[in-house]
Amino acid sequence: MPRPVAIGIALTIVSAFGFGSGALFAKPVYAAGVGWHVLMAWRFLIGAVLAWLWVAGSPSARHGLRRMDRRAVAVAVALGVLYTGNSSTYFAGLETVSASLAALIVYIYPALVAVLSLRFGRRLEGRRAWGALGLALAGVALAVGNIDAAEAPPISGLLLMAASPVIYSVWIVLAARLSGEGRSGVGQGAGAGADPTVAGAVMLTATAVAFWLSALALGRPVLPAEIPSSAWGGMAGVGVVSTFVAVQAFYAGAHRIGAARASIVSTVEPIWTIVLANLLFAEVLGPLQLVGGAMILAGVVIAQTGPSAASAPELRLADE
Repeated sequence: MPRPVAIGIALTIVSAFGFGSGALFAKPVYAAGVGWHVLMAWRFLIGAVLAWLWVAGSPSARHGLRRMDRRAVAVAVALGVLYTGNSSTYFAGLETVSASLAALIVYIYPALVAVLSLRFGRRLEGRRAWGALGLALAGVALAVGNIDAAEAPPISGLLLMAASPVIYSVWIVLAARLSGEGRSGVGQGAGAGADPTVAGAVMLTATAVAFWLSALALGRPVLPAEIPSSAWGGMAGVGVVSTFVAVQAFYAGAHRIGAARASIVSTVEPIWTIVLANLLFAEVLGPLQLVGGAMILAGVVIAQTGPSAASAPELRLADE
């Protein structure tokens, strides 16, 4: 295996582990009495600050910042604001849904992205795309339908969790349209030729501003003095590991192996989350739920490895 490919795969796995750890970091934060809205405000603030420090320390990124035009900045800001929908539904749902089940439900998004973004809103063609989507949806139904009634989360939590991958898939399609590119390139949804590191920093900043303004307007206890000391470790973990490290590692990995291949490698993400959730929180999925998870992952791989997948737009910011 060529060294750049091996490095790309390794970086993508690091990214998947980072994204998959978000739910695990969030659970102790919720246990400390901090809500999802406050967590998101600090998550993206930490991620944005680190992203700009990365830009400042990278000569190529500084050059990319200087040549980034106004349209690219505007699109990146718009995408950052839109991204609040995906993160809000996921982490709001996570307050009542287990990390293991959340990992299974949310991971339908690669299949949705592969199907929807391939066509940019046009009518779907071919049995493979529909079959992959159907298999992943059946897996979600099997995973959710076999929850122990005594431990079942509220319907509102399940609906929020199910909305997250749908919103993210729509975000991808809109991002590809707004970019004006048929094949946008990894991380270049902020506009043609936009440096992915800079575009990511702008998007994270816009998302952070949106969460902070809404949190302050709604009177959420978002100021440092209002946050319990026991919550800071988890909040830092979400901001550093599950946002900054995960995004940068995915960009670096996908630039080496391509976004389509990186998406396939990223299927280790729910497995990582489920295993750690079992070790840390004693969360256990039943046999049929595990079968459902395998169906979801199979749908993702089928959608990403078809003959039409090569023409899919290579665009992704983050999972949740």
